[in-house]
Amino acid sequence: MDPFIGTAATALPQPRGLAATWWWPKPQVGNTHPGATSPLGMVSACAYSGAYPTGYGRYAKNTEGVPEEMFDRLQASGFTHFQQSGTGAIRKYYNYVRVTPMVQPLDDLGSSWPLANEVAEPGYYAATLGTGVRCEITVGAKVAVHRYTFPEHSNARVVVDLSCGGLAIELGRTVPLRAHAESLGHGRMQGTVVMEGVPLSVHVEVDSPRWRQMLWYDRRLIDGGTRLDFDSIRPTTLRPFGMLYMGPTTAGQTVEIRLGFSLRGCDQARRNLELECGGNGPAFDRVCAATRERWQDHLGRVRFEGGTPARRRVMTTALYHSLIKPCFADDESPFWPNSGPFAFDVCTMWDIYKTQLPLLSAIAPDRATDLLESLIRVCEEEGNFPIGYRMARGADRFFRQASALAHTALADAHALGRPGLDWNWALVHMVDDLRRMYGEDFFEHGVVHPISHTLDLAFAHHCTAQVARALNDVSLADDLERRSRGWVNAFDPATGLLRDSEFYEGGKWNYSFRLLHDMAARIALGGGDTAFVDNLDRFFGFGAPPVLQPGRRPEPAEMAAGYALQRFEGLNNEPDMEAPWAYHYAGRPDRTTQIVHSALTWQFGTGPGGLPGNDDSGGLSAWYVWASLGLFPVAGQNLFLVNAPAFAQGAIRVGDRELVVETSGHVETPIGADGIEHDPPPQYVQAVTFNGRELDATHLSGTEVHRGGRLHIRLGPQPSSWGGRARPPSLSDPRRGSGGTA
Repeated sequence: MDPFIGTAATALPQPRGLAATWWWPKPQVGNTHPGATSPLGMVSACAYSGAYPTGYGRYAKNTEGVPEEMFDRLQASGFTHFQQSGTGAIRKYYNYVRVTPMVQPLDDLGSSWPLANEVAEPGYYAATLGTGVRCEITVGAKVAVHRYTFPEHSNARVVVDLSCGGLAIELGRTVPLRAHAESLGHGRMQGTVVMEGVPLSVHVEVDSPRWRQMLWYDRRLIDGGTRLDFDSIRPTTLRPFGMLYMGPTTAGQTVEIRLGFSLRGCDQARRNLELECGGNGPAFDRVCAATRERWQDHLGRVRFEGGTPARRRVMTTALYHSLIKPCFADDESPFWPNSGPFAFDVCTMWDIYKTQLPLLSAIAPDRATDLLESLIRVCEEEGNFPIGYRMARGADRFFRQASALAHTALADAHALGRPGLDWNWALVHMVDDLRRMYGEDFFEHGVVHPISHTLDLAFAHHCTAQVARALNDVSLADDLERRSRGWVNAFDPATGLLRDSEFYEGGKWNYSFRLLHDMAARIALGGGDTAFVDNLDRFFGFGAPPVLQPGRRPEPAEMAAGYALQRFEGLNNEPDMEAPWAYHYAGRPDRTTQIVHSALTWQFGTGPGGLPGNDDSGGLSAWYVWASLGLFPVAGQNLFLVNAPAFAQGAIRVGDRELVVETSGHVETPIGADGIEHDPPPQYVQAVTFNGRELDATHLSGTEVHRGGRLHIRLGPQPSSWGGRARPPSLSDPRRGSGGTA
């Protein structure tokens, strides 16, 4: 497992074959960070340079091509908490409570020093600052523990900067609105900063008897002062402030600093620290071991056999990245007083609803239910289901991406019989949310622009109708299902594609191959199987010459020529993630195999440049996990599509059961003398059995997958007739979907 994958600009081998025809306009960088994390935990911690978008690394904000560098070296001014993972197009994000070990005067706080000898493992991050201090960090669910090994010095110090927040890019800084800090004596201090309307509290403990503890303001010590209070802070009046521990060190002496966090005040932050770190005394090794054990448990929920060492490393890291977000802070909501789950960093539903949420539903079902409960509470408190939700108050700026996506996860959870949710109450909010934002226009006209929102809203109506029908509200279900047929208004029958409109990060080709609830009618609208496949073939570049990817600072003419290709953007764009599986609905799963195989081979690799684009909060990595297992979840339809897996055998733990995916005829990828995979040919599905029964159809229901069992896939070097007749289920064609198991 390698947490450094995705932390640098894309650096993959030059693709060959089909993958060489794909064009990626979006930023070619994974935007991940190697810092310490806990599975779906509240807290992360990493070296802080102020770079975009996580605070770690070297890159500036960019929207297309190869990212530009802000710095010519890896560097850090300290170590911050709460980082994003793999997102893009966000100008400021977290990086609160910077901790800096120093042997320099306080005036040098904020300076950046070279970063060397980095080590990253699940739950652990370490590096050496250019000051000579060796720095190690681990985290629990709600705590962070830092351990610093100092050189000999008469006046070493550990500085906690409560004023830090955001990024070093233009307009990227986050300024606290209000703040409080106090020294409690005996190595203990605490404080609260209100950032973007959210009160973040921290309780800090250090065991170092010969050291002094003080508060500081504007890089000046407040000798003897025990409190700092700021009732209102403006960007023009902000001066740095925080806490400081200082004293002599011998060469190799370690100092441990423990931080407990809470969104409900300092007392709860202290209790969180006590719960995870125990009483006084060193806690680093204990917290690190507990978090490592949690990671081993979560990463063990997907297993696989075979594959090259590189494939295994990429697969394990993809699973790791899939389990960093969303963040769960149980009993910590600052917006409502009740206990229960509070989830943030849903960044965003547009990124994660197709792949990551179905993965959480399978391998972490309790957490998936907690997420839905939290989203229902957000809808209750704030008036709508969010597309993006973070640790901040304010309008959901991500509504431009899509509409009503939480409905897909809710529909799947209900179809699976997930306990723990009040489904009648959930249905109330699902229905109400359909009328908000663009939903009002859809309700009145049956179509809305951006035209992709028409597809979102039509599908959300279908998802909501399934829940309403299961709850015996027949009239509501009939009305919702009638409105769900409005997807047809988004398409131009003359082209079989979406109508001209504006689109969020893509064009009408990218959005035209959504896996709708009525794919039979969708394909018929476009002229039938042959016409539909022809459009797909053009989109995926079959028979097209190789293209050149945008470089650094691409010229407008270069970008315009690329967009004019109307080409698949690989896995660099969220709307394209499900498009390869559209072939299944036209009886051509062999085409799906070719595309997925090319993507797995050429768009993922080892090393910091091993991702083709933003990891999108784990959505891209979750795609890799599903595709490698030979499955793809169709969100909102309780459905999985079957394809050729990348490993000889894999298994996924679904709740307390396991689905085993085994193959016969699997051929391992050849490795050249240079250690690189050399253009392996795809392997096609010849026949499938599920629990010993022949499976003619190219799908399984979500219920079947979640019951577990044994899926056997026979592979061969040439396409077969498998999947040519029995298509995945479609609303208007009851004959479709035959060939599956009961």
